[in-house]
Amino acid sequence: MTCRVASMTNWPRVVDDLLHRDMAGLAAIALAGAKGVGKTATAIRRAATVLSLVDPRTRAAVAANYDLVAQLDGPVFIDEWQLEPTVWDRVRQAVDQDPLAGGRFLLAGSAGVAPGAWIHSGAGRIVSLQLRPMALSERGIEQPAVSLRALATGGAGLVGSTVLGVKDYVEEILRSGFPGIRPLAEEHRGRQLDGYVTRMVQHEMPQNGITVRRLEAPRAWLRAYAAATGSTADYTKILSAATAGEGDKPARATVDAYREHPRRLFLLEPLEAWIPMFSPLSRLTGRPKHYLVDPALAARLVGVDARGLLTGEGETIAPGTATWLGALLESLAVQSVRVYADAINAQVGHLRTKEGEHEVDIVVELPDGSCVAIQVKAADTVGDRDLKHLRWLAAKLGDRLVDQVVLYAGAHAYRRRDGVAVVPLALLGP
Repeated sequence: MTCRVASMTNWPRVVDDLLHRDMAGLAAIALAGAKGVGKTATAIRRAATVLSLVDPRTRAAVAANYDLVAQLDGPVFIDEWQLEPTVWDRVRQAVDQDPLAGGRFLLAGSAGVAPGAWIHSGAGRIVSLQLRPMALSERGIEQPAVSLRALATGGAGLVGSTVLGVKDYVEEILRSGFPGIRPLAEEHRGRQLDGYVTRMVQHEMPQNGITVRRLEAPRAWLRAYAAATGSTADYTKILSAATAGEGDKPARATVDAYREHPRRLFLLEPLEAWIPMFSPLSRLTGRPKHYLVDPALAARLVGVDARGLLTGEGETIAPGTATWLGALLESLAVQSVRVYADAINAQVGHLRTKEGEHEVDIVVELPDGSCVAIQVKAADTVGDRDLKHLRWLAAKLGDRLVDQVVLYAGAHAYRRRDGVAVVPLALLGP
């Protein structure tokens, strides 16, 4: 499929509806997420005043007078607020003074606050939303026909079909969900992804208080985490992959820093283990699954291309767990489901027993404790063998499991006679 949108800058995002709803009654909203996911473009459309702290002049003016943020016409959008963390506390104080005035402040940050820069959590005053690379339903490649909200409430209609196949999903994996990268031609897109990593290491890390002594070290660790995509690989495996050929391995504190730094910049998006309370499940692993913020970055870092994905080339950090296509399609699915889950205030995790007998790729849990279990399959057919783990979980959870879903690369959405929903990944939406 080759129909593309020329510019993704103003393409509707799921978060747009959340902001429209929340700005009517909430005084301050913070958008968090990696550089380039669209936070600035999303916020600036709603702002009367823009304060970009990347601009040294604006940052100096705000640092000299923190009251400025509360004196300007609202909504006031403060971009990259973490560069001047005291701004957060000044916004919180302004909300305390007039908590019922909706839509006064929008904040955006592409990094967590530097260690040692203490700020108030903002709980009860500043609501946080995370913006991610574009979900499949936001990319304009297909009209979603199946709603995660409907699946989670037991009212999903399963009617719809798509012409997208495995090759199209490979293209979407490599095209990226970053709005500024998607429209580029293939030969330029790879260079832009390389440049993104370089910018994060050479510019964004130092700007956000992260000392980088050897530029190759953060790259090596990002490659190691990319190689671990879709797995629960432990510290030892990732260490070995990141320091291959090095005689003296770094200390655990150094290793922890190489994990926490890219997490602060939202480059790593691990999927936490789902360990439910008050359930008959036991012996579940607590390890997160490893994902980068965008599967295109992971593919680029490990050097796998479209041909390699389609022919099964390359070796993951945990051989036998998945093909590259399976791991990266699962990453794409997780990326999209997280976006849709935010729209229904649901949490997303994965489930794996300690010995690996059972594994469910994605578990979506609603505030009332009900769940939707999702498996991802990088093929265009679904058979009984693909349902083993879903059936096991259904037997354990009973009515608490509202629906069982297989997201796949086939053409049609339908419900099997055993009740399992089979949905093309491109047809799933919020």
